[in-house]
Amino acid sequence: MHPSALRALVEDRWPASPVATTDTLASAGITDRVLTEAVRARCVHRIRRGAYVLATVWNAAKPWEKDMYRIDAHAAARAMPATYSHMTAARLLGCSVWDAGDRIHVTVPYASSARSHGPDVVAHRQPVGSEDLVQVLRRGRTLRLTSINRTVADCARVLDVERAAVIGDHALRRGASVRGIAAAAERSGMVRGSRRVERLLGVLDARSESPGETRTRLALAASDLPPPQLQFEVMTEEGLYRADFAWPELRVILEFDGESKYFAYRPTAEVLLAERRRENALVAEGWMIVRVRWADLSTPGLIAAKVLSAFARAAKLAG
Repeated sequence: MHPSALRALVEDRWPASPVATTDTLASAGITDRVLTEAVRARCVHRIRRGAYVLATVWNAAKPWEKDMYRIDAHAAARAMPATYSHMTAARLLGCSVWDAGDRIHVTVPYASSARSHGPDVVAHRQPVGSEDLVQVLRRGRTLRLTSINRTVADCARVLDVERAAVIGDHALRRGASVRGIAAAAERSGMVRGSRRVERLLGVLDARSESPGETRTRLALAASDLPPPQLQFEVMTEEGLYRADFAWPELRVILEFDGESKYFAYRPTAEVLLAERRRENALVAEGWMIVRVRWADLSTPGLIAAKVLSAFARAAKLAG
């Protein structure tokens, strides 16, 4: 079949859900022969055995959308329900996950081989009581996963503190609590990774409103700089300005930029214009504004150097 005709056939018969199983596609009139030909022609993308998505949909998807398609594919292709945990549970709970891999994480009550789950799955053997399990409805399918508090505790055991804090900070804004995370970690009865959990609990802060702000906060904490105030509010002639980080006594503000490049939110032109006016008003009133971009976070010491430079300029202006 000609590629254009094949593509038209597959797209016309594709089910309503972006991710479809072999059986669902067969019911829609896409036979195994047609499906195999469509995969070879790159009209259809195979996510995992038995689960597929249109190539146009897959290629247009953002990284975090592909993560969710992978979860959909795993759930759709399984005969028995799984208990999703760790970073997979975090994604299902709506928490930000940064640089934590794209494999599916499940928790099982028994030892099992990697072959029984597939190369795209990480199986964790650990106990999970009913008090640490929740259900979410996704695309008409009920999925079982670890609670938000247990999820943060589990992520802390397998991730470094920076990646775990990105999840944990967002989890606090979605209903988790430091006390609840500690209690869930204790209920698990797991000794391995306990120090990592304790370390994470000591750095979590719900006031960081994005992964970039979390990473910036940790970078500042690792430096010799005085601790800033988070979400500091300043009234200007153009309205209220809320700074990500501020040192009011020095009249220095640090803002994290570039979030829309890595995550779904993108401010409108009107919002950006109003923000710029407030920033100009701040500068006119003697404030120094430092901007940090995502790439800056990969260079150790760069953020601290930018802030120190701003401190020096602010002191010079004040003198």
